[in-house]
Amino acid sequence: MIIVEPGNPLAPEASALLDASQALMRRLFNPEENHFLSHAALAQPEVRFFTARDGAETLGTAALKLCDGYGEVKSFFVTDAARGRGVGAALLRQIEDTARAEGLTLLRLETAELLDAACRLYERNGFARRGPFGAYQANGTSVFMEKSLPAEDTAA
Repeated sequence: MIIVEPGNPLAPEASALLDASQALMRRLFNPEENHFLSHAALAQPEVRFFTARDGAETLGTAALKLCDGYGEVKSFFVTDAARGRGVGAALLRQIEDTARAEGLTLLRLETAELLDAACRLYERNGFARRGPFGAYQANGTSVFMEKSLPAEDTAA
């Protein structure tokens, strides 16, 4: 069973996945096209960091950075062995639930067309493409997306 819970980006298991994600980004993209946060930056108070696991095995990471008026999805990574098992969708649900709990009504993210599986996951989960936001610049590599988060219906 997949469990998504708050995590520590400096813990060995999470740090190893972050290292793998960042190594992949360095292989695929030029330095100026990489926008990942350091492990220390992911441990800052304005970031909510999550891990997904099955038993003791850590399968993925994701973070929500609290920004002015929106939340940004950061450090989203699922191991190759865990792909297709619903880990990404579970991490996204946690990000959305946390964003709502923080009073946010909008999520944004930056990814890349080359990361086609990530683009498909985000689109399947309601994210739509948009232009650059925040300090990002159009660079021919980045894909920018957002999703509105309507308040959940509490009437049951």
